[in-house]
Amino acid sequence: MAVARTGNTEVAKKTEGLKKGPSAMRIQQAGALCYIDPPFFERNPASRHRIAVLALDGVIPFDLGIPSRVFGAAPGPDRQPRYEVVTCALTAGPVRTTEDYSLVVEHGTEVLEAADTVIIPPAYPLVDQIAEGAEPSPELAAALARIRPEARKVAFCTGAYVLAAAGYLDGRTVTTHWNQAERLEQRFPALRVDPDVLFIDDGDVLTSAGVAAAIDLCLHIIRTDHGSAVANFAARACVVPPSRDGGQAQYIERPVPEASATGTGPARAWALERLHEPLTLHDLAVQAGVSVRTFTRQFRTETGMSPGQWIIGQRLDLARHLLESTDLSIERIAERAGFGTATAMRQHLRASIGVSPKAYRRTFQGADA
Repeated sequence: MAVARTGNTEVAKKTEGLKKGPSAMRIQQAGALCYIDPPFFERNPASRHRIAVLALDGVIPFDLGIPSRVFGAAPGPDRQPRYEVVTCALTAGPVRTTEDYSLVVEHGTEVLEAADTVIIPPAYPLVDQIAEGAEPSPELAAALARIRPEARKVAFCTGAYVLAAAGYLDGRTVTTHWNQAERLEQRFPALRVDPDVLFIDDGDVLTSAGVAAAIDLCLHIIRTDHGSAVANFAARACVVPPSRDGGQAQYIERPVPEASATGTGPARAWALERLHEPLTLHDLAVQAGVSVRTFTRQFRTETGMSPGQWIIGQRLDLARHLLESTDLSIERIAERAGFGTATAMRQHLRASIGVSPKAYRRTFQGADA
């Protein structure tokens, strides 16, 4: 049962007599109680992907809540969750947050041993202590050692410091919040930090930039595991954009254009209806009614990427959707997505997610695809 406390006032109290069950939630008028009975991994079908979220003292509540909300919005064909998300702590019990309340976490680090994916949200002052040269406490080191070698390890924002301190990021290219990138790389020279992306998927290690980029990374994981249709469903349920490419810049100068600005939105909408056609920068600039140079500058300001990067990303999204949901030939999909040839599409898909179109289709349509 999760209990939140504000100051000395217990906001969520244990309720007696409520029927418990997986993912059970109860609301009590007095005190605005929210009672949650978190599921245990051992109660789940073997096919359900198990995610452990490690809540360390000083955890940021927003980041801590992202996994259960996003992964919980990805139901399977039988309407049962595809993922089982369980929060754990170094020791079951109260965990301080960065805000004016603490959380009571029911599970200890035994959860890590059974997890298919382990997520580390940022926690302060732990991150600052590690950045300044401190080593993980024996308790934290022992907890991280319980993670199975084959488990997927994920760090949100500055949670990367924790994985780096455990050696999981040695030799990897990672990302973190843009204002911590140089500091992280100086502290751990065995890794390389790319400060200009939203997230990086390096197979069994995934890292995200700050705050909302963690949502993008979770949706990317769902998309990788179950395809774009399931990821888009989860995004709609969470009322967030279905896809922001991992290579998009973290810092966008002006994400919402002023009402008086020309903007590139209409040109992007025009392009989305014509992905199967050859699209040039000149075409887009004409639609926006500005010069190529002005359009390129506005586009990067509004989206954090170049027009060419954006078009390729949209074509890849369309190609993946068609590979998952249709029996069209690879050549036909390449034409409809605007790549022209199967070879060109294969190159872009491999560069993006590391697999060929045939292998991608087989993942979502079975061995006969």
